Amino acid sequence: MDQFDLIVVGSGPAGRRGAIQAAKLGKRVLVIEQGKRVGGVSVHTGTIPSKTLRETALNLSGWRERGFYGRAYRVKQEISAEDLRRRLLITLDHEVEVLEHQFARNRVHHIRGKASFVDPQTMQVVKDDGEVLHVTGASILLAVGTKPFRPDYMPFDGKTVLDSDELLEIEDLPRSMVVIGAGVIGIEYATIFSSLDTQVTLIDPKTTMLDFIDKEIVEDFTYQLRDRNMKLLLGQKAEKVTRQDGKVELLLNNGRRIVTDMVLFAAGRMGATDTLNLAAAGLEADNRGRLSVNPETFATNVPHIFAAGDVVGFPSLASTSMEQGRIAARVAVGAIAKEPPKYFPYGIYAVPEISTCGLSEEEVKERHIPYECGIARFRETSRGHIMGLDTGLLKMIFSLKTRRLLGVHIVGEGATELVHIGQAVLNLKGTVEYFVENTFNYPTLAEAYKIAGLDAWNRMGDIKSEI
Repeated sequence: MDQFDLIVVGSGPAGRRGAIQAAKLGKRVLVIEQGKRVGGVSVHTGTIPSKTLRETALNLSGWRERGFYGRAYRVKQEISAEDLRRRLLITLDHEVEVLEHQFARNRVHHIRGKASFVDPQTMQVVKDDGEVLHVTGASILLAVGTKPFRPDYMPFDGKTVLDSDELLEIEDLPRSMVVIGAGVIGIEYATIFSSLDTQVTLIDPKTTMLDFIDKEIVEDFTYQLRDRNMKLLLGQKAEKVTRQDGKVELLLNNGRRIVTDMVLFAAGRMGATDTLNLAAAGLEADNRGRLSVNPETFATNVPHIFAAGDVVGFPSLASTSMEQGRIAARVAVGAIAKEPPKYFPYGIYAVPEISTCGLSEEEVKERHIPYECGIARFRETSRGHIMGLDTGLLKMIFSLKTRRLLGVHIVGEGATELVHIGQAVLNLKGTVEYFVENTFNYPTLAEAYKIAGLDAWNRMGDIKSEI
């Protein structure tokens, strides 16, 4: 029986960051990964594949150039599923190679196999060849991630009715697609396939989508989707889904029938905890397989067992999962863990991108904070003209009392990169004057910050900050 200071189950963003952090502190660390290669969901079916698919689709379709050359413009006239997969495989190989090198450089032990608890400190690992190992850890970090929710009433076949993991293995691009679920994953894939000129219909029982995003940003985003003929059937539910003659027929709760080439079911994910034998460790997951933790230390109700990443729920971002894993590992091995900065960015890699940091206008209203907004549209920047951008919006919210930035919200090309300027100002408690008085490279999309800052400053008046 091997003994370790920290056993990490899962090698996704939370697991790998936690393992490397503990190893850098001189601890003996073991990572257990049940997948064929290290990297977890993030590398193989989630973050990296979906973003690679997006980039490939935009490049091959000529999407970014259509503002100049028209909607009929294409870089490659006939785009196949194999075209998309070729770049994906190259990217995944690189990600795995980097991660394996990081483990080797930091002397992190890792084995392939399915892990489950024998008791609170002992885990059984069943390898592919049937060999069974037992390992013990002074502390254990569960970073097992999630898997797609697959309800019994959906006739999944991996070809015409798929979940988000199976979508990466399709053999042909569909001419039409229905996406069930208007959450982040559903919206990302729906807009990616729409950019490839697939006729996409998005269905969700809720009458709204992306409720955690500033409403004005969602309205702008929604307008762009409808403008390119995406069908948004919100407040409607698919009650029956049947496969027939290579097509899929959906019956909605309002009696509407839709026939399509492919259905992507992307309505939620489940924590991948069902095979861990949690009861043997004194743990219990909720009805979605998620674990409850202390939000500051990521410790479960069993003091030496921690959980981080998507398995603990919102925000379920690769970026925040990495920080959760790092903090959990430091606490687990007895090191000091500083609290991360208050504001972190949220990125949605749809077409167009959405990124946000800080308070939305709705949250500012709920807190009864006197405020003013500044707006800039990408077409107001010279770089926007150069890039042929007709759309894109940056919104900042400032306190009228302190003039401090409260939130930054962006929809458009490069939103997930641009947001970090606002994030830095937020965490450093900067004011509207930062954007008005500073110089930005010209021509850049980042100039939108100055335009939005001036817009807010003009509305606020030149009143001295009370900070």
